[in-house]
Amino acid sequence: MNTSLPPLSLSILGVEPLDEFIREIADFVHHMIVTRPVYPDAKIEVEAKLGVLRDRTSGQRLVLPVLVETILIPNLNEVDVRFESNMSLNQHRHFNNMLNDLKRISSQPSHPTSPLEYTHVKVVDSFYLSEDREKIRVTREEKSNTVLEITRKIRLGDLNIFSPKRAADWRVSVSLEVPVPHPVGSPTHIRRKDRICYSHEEFNIDLTQVHSSNNTTSNPPVPPQIFHELEVEIARSALLLSTASKRGDPNASEIDRNAFDELIRSFVNNARILVKNANDGWHT
Repeated sequence: MNTSLPPLSLSILGVEPLDEFIREIADFVHHMIVTRPVYPDAKIEVEAKLGVLRDRTSGQRLVLPVLVETILIPNLNEVDVRFESNMSLNQHRHFNNMLNDLKRISSQPSHPTSPLEYTHVKVVDSFYLSEDREKIRVTREEKSNTVLEITRKIRLGDLNIFSPKRAADWRVSVSLEVPVPHPVGSPTHIRRKDRICYSHEEFNIDLTQVHSSNNTTSNPPVPPQIFHELEVEIARSALLLSTASKRGDPNASEIDRNAFDELIRSFVNNARILVKNANDGWHT
């Protein structure tokens, strides 16, 4: 009796069914892009940040009757959660070591993907309130004090992803970054960022230590806080807009029609790889 498995078709139709999980995220991001408000020179930011979804009442990690990774319906009143992106210093070191090893290995000729690039940047974000109470961010290079950008960030939408088999959950966020003039007055708070940026093809993976201090007078004074965060971001806003505009266009080539979904597929895969490699005990 032959017990070896013969070659199998992908399905009875010879094709692989659509991955609904990735399609849902692609549909969400695409909707946020095509319905965005229009501002001159604004950039689209799409990022996936690692963290933990917590019940607002108990403070405990979310529990749902599901076995695998699940997208939550946005703004669902029945599930009142907050997303907490801060990780422990040990978790930060774990990802730092993992990504450094990957950078080293990826430069070898036998590695199956293109190599990772690495930059280490230190910036200072100062936040101001405009006359109409909008938050303005001024980003400076820490050493030279050179202004790198002045922006108003408009959050367009979030998707929370619960990962019951993993130590971390994740959130996909779509935002607009609008260039604005330098604000007047004093900043309300300051965030000093020590960031290691690993770039791979069309994505940036940012591992950041943040020192946050409040500039307002309070009694008792609020002590400075230290946070550790990890996110993957689609690097080029222009590419996002270009591929989104051709998604499903019958007049575009098949490659151009599908380019947006391919971009989101790789983006989701990178986020999943990072979540899978989180250590047990997100905050320990």
